[in-house]
Amino acid sequence: MKKIYVIFMAMVSFFTGYGQIDARLMQYPDVSDSHIAFTYGDDIYIVDKAGGVAHQLTSPQGPEFYPRFSPDGKYIAYTANYNGNFDVYVIPAMGGVPKRLTYHGMPDMVQGWTPDGKSVLFTSLRESGKERFSKFFTVSAEGGTPTRLPIPYGEFASYSSDGNTIAYTDRSRVNRNWKRYRGGTAPDIMIFDLTTFKTENITNNAANDETPMWVGNSIYYMSDNGPEKRNNIWKYDVEKTTNTQITQFKDFDITFPANGKDEIVFEAGGNIYLLNLNNGISEEVNIQVINDQRALIPTLKNVAENLQSATISPDGKRVVVQARGELFDLPATEGFVSNISQNSGTAERYPAWSPDGKSLAYWSDASGEYQLMIRNMTKDTQPIAITNFTSGFNYEIFWSPNSKKIVSINQAMEVQLIDVATGSVKITDHGKYMFEGNLRGFKVSWSPDSRYFIYSMSKENRVTSSLFLYDTQNNQLNKLTSGFYNDADPVFSSDGNYIFYT
Repeated sequence: MKKIYVIFMAMVSFFTGYGQIDARLMQYPDVSDSHIAFTYGDDIYIVDKAGGVAHQLTSPQGPEFYPRFSPDGKYIAYTANYNGNFDVYVIPAMGGVPKRLTYHGMPDMVQGWTPDGKSVLFTSLRESGKERFSKFFTVSAEGGTPTRLPIPYGEFASYSSDGNTIAYTDRSRVNRNWKRYRGGTAPDIMIFDLTTFKTENITNNAANDETPMWVGNSIYYMSDNGPEKRNNIWKYDVEKTTNTQITQFKDFDITFPANGKDEIVFEAGGNIYLLNLNNGISEEVNIQVINDQRALIPTLKNVAENLQSATISPDGKRVVVQARGELFDLPATEGFVSNISQNSGTAERYPAWSPDGKSLAYWSDASGEYQLMIRNMTKDTQPIAITNFTSGFNYEIFWSPNSKKIVSINQAMEVQLIDVATGSVKITDHGKYMFEGNLRGFKVSWSPDSRYFIYSMSKENRVTSSLFLYDTQNNQLNKLTSGFYNDADPVFSSDGNYIFYT
């Protein structure tokens, strides 16, 4: 196979702050009386609570996350992969040699400290059997054998000040890739008495209630139960047994909050905020980091092993392939190799050569959202965006035989008929039960005269599928099979008189 190389470059000024950058994309913050710790670029940094320039504490190749200050603020416990597995480590808050506390083969995720500061609380799959759930453990800050807490299942937790009770969730959705979930795995905040083993559900709603933080007589937590349908900070009053929303973020969800003695720190929209629990006011913390920005160094990559999709020219002499978001024009046997997109800052996907051989269609997010691009393959001209979508993700491109129309499907399961000359988009059908695999596998067959296109789609259930035929002349959709069976892979015969399918 030919070796294909691409240089990835970041378009930044040589004098951009001399390595000082606005540290957006910060994650997993925690706060002590004087400092904030957080993860940035998979490393842990520490900064004064008032903001300013952050200092890097860790730098292994793997990621480090969930930094948690000890009650006295002198140490930080965190999860890291220094030796091939995610384990619990402790490091002095002002820097030093990390100390490894756990050695099990399963990932160990730091949750915090016991109130006396002698042990670190973490979750692990080590005793879950089928690895379908986690349990809580503590391990001495000096090292030793971890001890399992008498809680059946656990994901996030926080101790009461006396250490006799713990607020926790037995499941979590914070690392899921969709939001506003309402269903059987939506977590609630529970209170567990470590002496009597009594359990109480203090939220008990359909929303997602996560990351409890016990402060005095209140349990703060993150929930999307408010009218904004965004994750915000809520408060449960232990004495009054009432739940109250504290923050009102509307545009962004807050993520992974953590508490100090009278503050909660959290991330929202890439920025770090401090919530004063005495007055309920949240303020953004201005943080900069200084590092070598090695991710921005131009790098030469061999992408021959990263090919994702390809399209052959009608004459069979050339093929365009997609690799790492770039498009390459390759010869069938011998000839030149050309990177026809040459834009490492954007992603080009699903190239498709037109039947007349004159154009290449593909999706590109160069504008910020994916648009259908048309490139003239007979002239050295810039590609043209023929759509103006404001959101969404699109899949395989299917040209009509006359090279005038295109059919594709988007993440909303909408079948789109696109006129190449005008860029007009008509939604001809709407699927059901189509997850990522079904969307990637969606195929269309055009009739030779470019009037009809046919495809298979599941609408009755997730097991069977029907054949659907769309008439572009009369703008009419026809269901050809009952849906009782799994009818798939329809293809027009060369004369257009028959349809073959499995």
